[in-house]
Amino acid sequence: MTALTLERMLSLMGFVTIAVILALLLANRVAAVVALAGVPVVTALLAGLSPTEIGEYVAGGLGGVVGTVAMFVFAIVYFGVMRDAGMFDPIIRRIVAFAGNAPVTVCLATTMLAMAAHLDGAGATTFLITIPAMLPLYDRLGMSRLTLTTCVGLGAGVMNILPWGGPTARAATTSGVPANELWVPLIPAQVVGMLTCLAIAWFLGRRETRRLASSTETVTVSSGGTAALGGSPVGHSDTATATSPDPTLSLSEEDRALRRPRLFWFNVLLTLLAIAALISAVTTPELIFLIAVVIALMVNYPGLHAQTDRIEAHAKGAMLMATTLLAAGVFLGILEGSGMIEAMAKSATDVLPGGAAPALPLIVGVLAVPMSLVFGPDPFYFGVLPVLIGIGEVAGVSAADISQAAIIGEETLGFPISPLTGSFYLLVGLGGVEIGKHIRALLGWAWLVSLVMLAVAFVTGVIPVWAG
Repeated sequence: MTALTLERMLSLMGFVTIAVILALLLANRVAAVVALAGVPVVTALLAGLSPTEIGEYVAGGLGGVVGTVAMFVFAIVYFGVMRDAGMFDPIIRRIVAFAGNAPVTVCLATTMLAMAAHLDGAGATTFLITIPAMLPLYDRLGMSRLTLTTCVGLGAGVMNILPWGGPTARAATTSGVPANELWVPLIPAQVVGMLTCLAIAWFLGRRETRRLASSTETVTVSSGGTAALGGSPVGHSDTATATSPDPTLSLSEEDRALRRPRLFWFNVLLTLLAIAALISAVTTPELIFLIAVVIALMVNYPGLHAQTDRIEAHAKGAMLMATTLLAAGVFLGILEGSGMIEAMAKSATDVLPGGAAPALPLIVGVLAVPMSLVFGPDPFYFGVLPVLIGIGEVAGVSAADISQAAIIGEETLGFPISPLTGSFYLLVGLGGVEIGKHIRALLGWAWLVSLVMLAVAFVTGVIPVWAG
């Protein structure tokens, strides 16, 4: 078999492998672990690779992702323990209290609450905390629930770029670049993105204020001097006292027993130190979170049984993602070790418009948010991104550049509009809004924030407009 024929065969097998994986993942026919680990093993055997060779490639692939897996597991456990201990409760109470009854402050508070709640990187947790806390206030003031889900989606989306979030962890697994190295250079862009989200929330609040003021003009004023607002009378005294319910009042007895209010400032300090260590890169992210978990468990929940219970309580979420990342290591190890990725990249480069490859970071960054409507996190980061990185390498574009462009929007700011993620349905379900209307309401704003962040990344030199 000639070298050209072998290259074509490897390219074909690689594209078949990715096509089958994408089909299985997009159709939700099997678990991600089954698709990512099972399909490449089968295609490798069909390509004539021996079990020994496959084993060597798998070992290499697993070795490349073990650091990311460890970081993700310990980060999930750590933030779960912080949530159990109640570190987020005072933050939530103060943000909700700040909301008051003015639509502008309500929208700002909603976005800030979503940002704070999403520090643990879990979309479902963010929505379970934020929506029930703010929904009664929106309904009482007659504010649009679509404004609520838009503000929550923006706040959660801009924080989903954190290194222990799913997209960045996946991108790190695929690119071979540590998650911390992908995230730290993007911090200025993320900060500007957060400010942009707050500016949008302010605009949405102003728009709600005008809409509500306009609607009250047609409402009959009662003899007592009150007007109907959102279907219920609101007088001066109601405005002065109306508040959203304290989200901590609905805690179960079990959750209350886990709270450690006296350790609030200790836990805040520990979290700040962990984040500072991540940014300064004093050591590896997995070691930082391992140490943080050990300290958090020893101080907040001393004793074997209490610590074991906390680890078990968060094991499901951690292990689901960990097994997916390990399976991705198998997939990447086989495709890279066998030469499929390289062959696919050369084939794809041949069909690209002349000179387009150096612009891949720009193309990926611009299209990242709308691509979230088509590709869920696993299909994109484990199916599409490896091919893009391979094409980029042929043209001299680094894997980091393409990965950073992707995580600015794909399933970060894009995940609250993505029907391909489970937490999306929790967001629209808790908010009581129609899926189509929610996507239309949020898509443009999320896309705008991602483009602003992409522009900042260009200006700061993190991502090149034209590589090579």
